[in-house]
Amino acid sequence: MKTEVQQLEQIVRRVMNEIILKQTNKPNSFGVFEEMEDAIEAAWSAQKELVKYNLEVRSKFISALRNACRENVELLSKMAYEETGMGRYEDKIKKNILVIEKTPGVEDLKSEVFSGDDGLTLIELSPYGLIGAITPTTNPSETIICNAIGMIAAGNAVVFSPHPSAKETSLKTVQIINEAIVSAGGPNNLVTTVKEPTLEKAEIMMKHKKINLLVATGGPGVVKAVLSSGKKAIGAGAGNPPAVVDETADIEKAAKDIIDGCSFDNNLPCIAEKEVIVVDVVADYLIFNMKKNNAYEIKDIKLLEKLEKLILNEHGYPHKDFIGKNADYILKRVGIDCSPEVRAIIVEVQKSHPFVQKELMMPVLPIVRVKDISEAIKVAVEVEHGFKHTAIMHSKNIDRLTALAKEIQTTIFVKNGPSYAGIGVGGEGYTTFTIAGPTGEGLTSAKTFTRKRRCVLVGGFSIK
Repeated sequence: MKTEVQQLEQIVRRVMNEIILKQTNKPNSFGVFEEMEDAIEAAWSAQKELVKYNLEVRSKFISALRNACRENVELLSKMAYEETGMGRYEDKIKKNILVIEKTPGVEDLKSEVFSGDDGLTLIELSPYGLIGAITPTTNPSETIICNAIGMIAAGNAVVFSPHPSAKETSLKTVQIINEAIVSAGGPNNLVTTVKEPTLEKAEIMMKHKKINLLVATGGPGVVKAVLSSGKKAIGAGAGNPPAVVDETADIEKAAKDIIDGCSFDNNLPCIAEKEVIVVDVVADYLIFNMKKNNAYEIKDIKLLEKLEKLILNEHGYPHKDFIGKNADYILKRVGIDCSPEVRAIIVEVQKSHPFVQKELMMPVLPIVRVKDISEAIKVAVEVEHGFKHTAIMHSKNIDRLTALAKEIQTTIFVKNGPSYAGIGVGGEGYTTFTIAGPTGEGLTSAKTFTRKRRCVLVGGFSIK
């Protein structure tokens, strides 16, 4: 129970924060600063205030954060769609709602206890203090909301270095979060960023002595940077998730699930199906059912070559102008007019094809035909490239499901469902948009952003 003095102090802080916010229109009033050093100092000071509050009050800050972001879901989704030119507006709404509602808060912080003849030992989860986080252009608001909930719930403040291509969406998200926390009586600047994010400013953040933990969500470049920083780092890197289909699967359901998963937000999520490996005897029926679920098949070799030249650059990597674009947009660029209802483009290729080997992040789904389940598992492991991110399998044979799970060792393994079931959409469990495969934390949550501390009472309070 809070004392009257504590209640009065909270009211005074809230009133003072509201006065400050009303008296100034400067961007840094809401966590956005010109210089990275100022963003770091402000967040560091805010974290010192945060730890003065108990978990009950901290939970109220998180609740206010969720409510404010929920009220701005359409705005943030529209901003991300218009600013980046990638994905689908309606899917971005779903992603934002997902992180708002299913990202764990303070309830994730579970203590451990050991008691016996020698006394009692308590394991507590304590904050790192100040976290530096790098966020991607593919999920700008979603990653910031998700990270902010978990990191603040754990007692940290966070400095974000967003992708420059999504800076306006990222800055707006930071401002909304700060306003919400202040309105709930919390400290300003628990979440900060810079007005003009650059590589140089990100490097300042990574090297700053007051940053105790680094979290990178994005491609291999940013993950490598934080892992070589010399600091404790969590890396959520790229994936190339294969979807395996064998002859025991419910083929009609598998086809729908795969198209739903691979076309969600135009294949931007790192968990989305990037290639399909299917046993030969059911391959034609799978393709038939994919086409019934708004997939367009390209069979003509010349058209396939034209598509390859269009969406891959001179180095064989995905052309940025087509990442996250609608399937009908891409098809029109190769001379095919189709309905906007077309959600994905499917092509049958060999496993060596660049569409299979590279993570395209667009609704172009390569299909590799194999002779049997043994070859399917071997190919799936090969094309996943050891990222240990996500894999999907459609089968009714538990031994085969187990075999692939053991061989591929991915952080997420979805059985008989669309890929997004792995982050809590139609599947059990919480969500996150920071999936740490390279560093092993898996699906991050509030407890991920804590360090374990042991408190030992010798010879006392054992009442067994």
